[in-house]
Amino acid sequence: MAPVVNGLKGDYDDRIVFKIYDVETSEEGMALANQFGLQFVPTFVFVDSSGEEVNRMVGLVSESALRETLDNLE
Repeated sequence: MAPVVNGLKGDYDDRIVFKIYDVETSEEGMALANQFGLQFVPTFVFVDSSGEEVNRMVGLVSESALRETLDNLE
């Protein structure tokens, strides 16, 4: 999924902050996984500027589905 996400960054980097965490080895990643109750990898959690979850996608997701979700955040 990283190549898909990295490919989208350039199209949205002026409006959306992308953060990728390893929830199995990174302490910060594990803490966020617990905070948001993640059970599966990959999981995309979309949060607003106040840190509130506004959407979630679980599993392998197509570039077009991610793009549609990102477009709807704006």
